[in-house]
Amino acid sequence: MKALQRHLCARHIRFLALGSAIGTGLFYGSAAAIQLAGPSVILAYLLAGAVVYMVMRALGEMAVHQPVSGSFGQYATDNLGPLAGFMTGWTYTFEMVIVAIADITAFGIYMGFWFPGVPQWIWVLGIVLVICGINLCNVKVFGEMEFWLSIIKVAAIVAMIAGGCALLLVGGRTGIDASAGLHNLWSHGGFFPNGGGGLVESLAVVIFAYGGIEVIGMSAGEAKDPEKVIPKAIRTVPWRILLFYVLTMVVLMALFPWNRIGNQGSPFVQIFSGLGISSAAGILNLIVISAAVSAINSDIFGAGRMMYGMAQQGQAPAVFGKTSKHGVPWVTVLAMAGALLVGVVLNVVMPERVFLVIAAIATFATVWVWLMILLSQVALRRRLSPEEAQKLRFPVPLWPLGPLLAIAFMVCVIGVLGYFENTRVALYVGVAWLVLLALAYSMYIRPGRAAASGSPEF
Repeated sequence: MKALQRHLCARHIRFLALGSAIGTGLFYGSAAAIQLAGPSVILAYLLAGAVVYMVMRALGEMAVHQPVSGSFGQYATDNLGPLAGFMTGWTYTFEMVIVAIADITAFGIYMGFWFPGVPQWIWVLGIVLVICGINLCNVKVFGEMEFWLSIIKVAAIVAMIAGGCALLLVGGRTGIDASAGLHNLWSHGGFFPNGGGGLVESLAVVIFAYGGIEVIGMSAGEAKDPEKVIPKAIRTVPWRILLFYVLTMVVLMALFPWNRIGNQGSPFVQIFSGLGISSAAGILNLIVISAAVSAINSDIFGAGRMMYGMAQQGQAPAVFGKTSKHGVPWVTVLAMAGALLVGVVLNVVMPERVFLVIAAIATFATVWVWLMILLSQVALRRRLSPEEAQKLRFPVPLWPLGPLLAIAFMVCVIGVLGYFENTRVALYVGVAWLVLLALAYSMYIRPGRAAASGSPEF
């Protein structure tokens, strides 16, 4: 049984994070966020982006200090205790399963655009088999695929932003009853059309859009030179994602009144159509397909490496620690495939409002993981001597105020989920999930023995 192999270079890791965070949340979730907050959603993306950067710096400090396969699951175990690590690792896996189920379902819908006569489940089954097959290959194959899929998404977003700016400069109309211009940001009910409450409520969808960027930490155990690669990725990727999201929101709401975005077809199609591209719908479909495939790819990778790391610590079945001759944890890939196949069956009866519910549940899981990352970093700093802290090669900026403000923000977002009726179910599901994990830990994991033996009492 081989250990994980270090074949991921800087470009693989940068685009792995981009691929995981830029997907359904931008191409479709952004419309839901805009409807909740109006133009003020720009502030929500800016605020969440700043907090995400602090989370990534906290993760980067620990990943460079201790690059391991289990990443933040192991950091939580080492700094907060085995129960915290157990709950963090399985909550992250839960998050990846939920998001991947949404993405494979979306893939089936996208393929139906071109092949309406083919049953949706065939496409869903096919993409699960293909992506899982890729994840069973050498990690370099996975990294190359994710790199090129992410290139397609980034190029599409850049083209959309550039095309939208061109339409704004020429002063043309964009297919609906309003002239394009920055005045659209305040001419339809003001910058805060739904008040501050709308801005706060949109945070559930905004956080969902940023979710997945923490996969950078999962790649530390397979990075060629983690001390150099991880800091480079963490310094650049959050800012790039923030730039893409904020510019996209500004262009969209300058071209179209915010209250009509998502109501009359995809705004991405409208922008390409406004540029005179007759096959705009087909181009968009190709882009969102690549986005979905890239996200599924990253989700399976992240969840698989987390389960592998937990198996090494005795917090998951020992069989999850088995690797192939290529150094790939193949059992975890098959476990994810099984979970996604169950999701295929469940999606047959999904209601139409499922996106907001899934986004809210995924947001709870994401916020919990980010909160544990921040708390782990704070606990690590508290147990380091001043001399040891000075030797950290990638320290968190604005210590200790920055991490403390980010922690407060995470607690507030959890409160937001429970306050608003549309997202309250996420708090119920999240709390129930954490209670189940606590019971499972008390029943099947023996603290101390698990870490020593590496085999939980499953």
